[in-house]
Amino acid sequence: MPRKPKRKAPASPARHDTSPEPYPCHSSPSSAQCLAVRDALLVFHGFPEEFAPFRRLRLRLGGRSPNRDPRPQPLSPTVLDGLVITLLSQNTTDAISRRAFASLKAAFPSWDQVVDEEGKRLEDAILCGGLAATKAARIRAMLRDVRERRGKICLEYLRELSVDEVKKELSRFKGIGPKTVACVLMFYLQKDDFPVDTHVLRITKAMGWVPATASREKAYIHLNNKIPDDLKFDLNCLFVTHGKLCHSCTKKVGSDKSKSSNAACPLAGYCCIGEKLQKQ
Repeated sequence: MPRKPKRKAPASPARHDTSPEPYPCHSSPSSAQCLAVRDALLVFHGFPEEFAPFRRLRLRLGGRSPNRDPRPQPLSPTVLDGLVITLLSQNTTDAISRRAFASLKAAFPSWDQVVDEEGKRLEDAILCGGLAATKAARIRAMLRDVRERRGKICLEYLRELSVDEVKKELSRFKGIGPKTVACVLMFYLQKDDFPVDTHVLRITKAMGWVPATASREKAYIHLNNKIPDDLKFDLNCLFVTHGKLCHSCTKKVGSDKSKSSNAACPLAGYCCIGEKLQKQ
């Protein structure tokens, strides 16, 4: 079991989304709650290995990586590669989407070849990822749009833009919704953002961090307004991992089966508080 992290108060405030706060009277989560939950999950799970390369990259780019870290230093993936990987991950697992991406890159050494090819080779290349026809059409349309507007197929310029500017740029593409944009921001641009998937939405509702009736879009705005920037990455990765592994958290909050099986869950106490808040 990993050593319990030192409890250092968050230094940076949450970044307020430019959209209107959907729940102005909903005070949770506080910075202290976010820190306590992050620490509890970190002690229980350790930091998830699947997200560790992104974490080391963030630390290195932020100047916080140890000078003599013996582990190989991660390379920064291109923004475009990250966007396509994230698009391919829609409605499938990360492992399958990465297999589809590897197949795509093997079939098309350059993005220009994807745009210029008029047959079904792109669709065939990503067939293992599901929804191949839809995803192929969206990838090709996105690449064509980038080439027409920028003169070349490259999204590295997004690294110099603000979070809101990146959202505006990426949201122009069909099939690129708030969750996909947030994942690109957090993983591939090393920006402070907090994507909300089904695991995150379910757990934050259970803890009372968002109202029980919250949609994913409203939960995204509220949580990004409330969670301190320097806790967003760790909390998000830990929530996703916990949602996949914790059987009690996959049950409907408030059910008898959930209450009888969540004793070992590090979020059990927080979810009990959440249930009380949701009933008020």
